[in-house]
Amino acid sequence: MVKKMLALLFAVILLASPLASVAANGAGKRVYVVKIDETVDKGLVRYVDRAFREAAANDAAAIILELNTPGGLVDAAGRIQELIYDSEIPVYAYVRYNALSAGAFLALSCQALYMAPGSSIGAAEIRDLSGEAVDEKTVSAWESKMRTAAERQGKDPQVAAAMVRKEVEIDGLDGPGELLTLTAEEAARIGFADGIYAKRADLYEVLDLAEASETVVELSPAERFARFVTGIYVAPLLLAIGLVALVVEILTAGFGVAGVISIIAFALFFGGHLVAGLAGSEVLFLFLAGIILLLIEAFIPGFGVFGVGGILAIVASVVLSAASTGQGLRILLSAVVIAALLFAILYRYLKISGTWSHIVLQYAETKERGYVGTRDYSYLVGKEGVALTTLRPSGTCEIDGERIDVVTEGEFIASGTRVKVMKAEGTRIVVRPV
Repeated sequence: MVKKMLALLFAVILLASPLASVAANGAGKRVYVVKIDETVDKGLVRYVDRAFREAAANDAAAIILELNTPGGLVDAAGRIQELIYDSEIPVYAYVRYNALSAGAFLALSCQALYMAPGSSIGAAEIRDLSGEAVDEKTVSAWESKMRTAAERQGKDPQVAAAMVRKEVEIDGLDGPGELLTLTAEEAARIGFADGIYAKRADLYEVLDLAEASETVVELSPAERFARFVTGIYVAPLLLAIGLVALVVEILTAGFGVAGVISIIAFALFFGGHLVAGLAGSEVLFLFLAGIILLLIEAFIPGFGVFGVGGILAIVASVVLSAASTGQGLRILLSAVVIAALLFAILYRYLKISGTWSHIVLQYAETKERGYVGTRDYSYLVGKEGVALTTLRPSGTCEIDGERIDVVTEGEFIASGTRVKVMKAEGTRIVVRPV
């Protein structure tokens, strides 16, 4: 009996050992790979959010943030960092090629930082959209974020600061007046990277996920569309095209090609921001209200209240659709400048081709060009004359030596009756019997 018990125990141990080994290697688990390619922009935030939610819904064991980016918008990087911090699933950074600027910030925001051979990380100097240096307050805030992210990952914050400021030097890694950019080997040597792995499969072994299944989350067509139209160059251009086309449409009679172009441009601009999750339906409502107010101002001239209200509504809709107020104002200002240039080019082309004369009146209707204006008969008011024909109620009178077509105030007047001019409204001369 004892021998049977020992044999059974031995069998259980033999069976449990491979099962434990399989569990340790991640069998039955799932790893989600989220790729940060190209620039970090507003449209990327929705993709990362969706990928993280999918990973959570499928009980993923880990998320790999695979980085290959030259950087991008600080606001967008900040929103992605919030998603990483809020994730209950561990997020690991894997620098496939480059993690520069905002990419370095995202790499440091993860739980650990791994790199591929030949990859690099750093060069995180902050600049505005025009490429110019920003004020010290903004640089200091960005440096603080980089330092905090490095400290949270257990890395030297001074190395992160050297990636932001040229004044900060790290002995043996960068020289005076240089931004720090580390190769994979340099980062591993100073402990800034947690390891170098040529493939994701090699990384999974270190994370005890060698047998885990892998799911690579790809950008959906809608997310690709949102990334494109909300880009820092495309968004102002779409807005400018829409504004120019709207002005041309208002100047022309009827509804034509310019109106269609305007609708398409605005639909792409606001549609992209809606898909990217940067704007809600209230932004679209504000914009449409602004357009309606401008149209009212154009066709029903008043004191400018409708025009001012329309402009304010459009400005508010554009600003609210952006990731931040500052960015919204930059997009709007860029769009206005581009619109002015496009309108100047369009005017020059249409003027040369002769099309402009069909849009806007170019000439005055003078006598020299054969135009005859309406005669002013106001000088006849109060003068008397004689009805040459029976006025029923219209007819002809002789007033001040001229034959004039007149009308009565409603009554019939016999020929030969003396009449008096009561008023003159354009060519309509009203008379009354004396």
